[in-house]
Amino acid sequence: MHNFYSVIIGTELLNGRRVDKHFAFINQELRERGLLHVGNFIIEDSPFLIQNCFNMILQDPKSVMFCFGGIGATPDDLTRAIASEVFTGQELSLHVKAKELIENQFGKEAYPHRITMAMLPPNADLLTNVINNVPGFSLFNRFFFTPGFPSMAWPMVQEALNKHFPSQEKLLSDSFIVEAPENDLIEIMEALPKELHFSSLPRFVGEKRTVEIYLAHHDPKFLYQWSSFFRDEIRKAGKTIKDCL
Repeated sequence: MHNFYSVIIGTELLNGRRVDKHFAFINQELRERGLLHVGNFIIEDSPFLIQNCFNMILQDPKSVMFCFGGIGATPDDLTRAIASEVFTGQELSLHVKAKELIENQFGKEAYPHRITMAMLPPNADLLTNVINNVPGFSLFNRFFFTPGFPSMAWPMVQEALNKHFPSQEKLLSDSFIVEAPENDLIEIMEALPKELHFSSLPRFVGEKRTVEIYLAHHDPKFLYQWSSFFRDEIRKAGKTIKDCL
């Protein structure tokens, strides 16, 4: 099972000039395919942040990353060079096919600036840009780099998912509310296996404290086993359970 990460780069998102749309898109695409979205990062156009974010994701041997933004031709488009350094340890080089696509699209206007978008990490594969033919790119079929424009980026994401990551069985879940403080349930929580997806959300209604429990797994028998265990332990402790609506 892969661990999917999304990195959304753009100072304009953090200073309020634009509103991010990529997270909702990639999260829905992954969930609908039964794929596990484990992390999302929205960062400014900072070499320090981009490099450290990429390095962290690279340390996960199961990681797959979709990166949005920073692959254009302006000085604040830093993603291509940093991706090359982090993921290949080499400098950018001219990608012949990307050069051809950009020249065919823009003719003489490809020079002197647009053509710099054909400078890619060595051995990069191209992602199709259905809007203007300036490609995104990928490395090792694991790390995917797309423009910041949703109309260009989202078809690239779907192209990559369809090609490299077959849909899995969707994650099955069970949610219920326990009428008790979260602290009273910690021993039960600690008994759950690590491969079970679990979260607890405390709720406060006046002076009444409750906890919403979420359990999930791809295997329905495994989920039923541990959901039953959790519910049984709560009942033994004399606590009330209500199913989430």
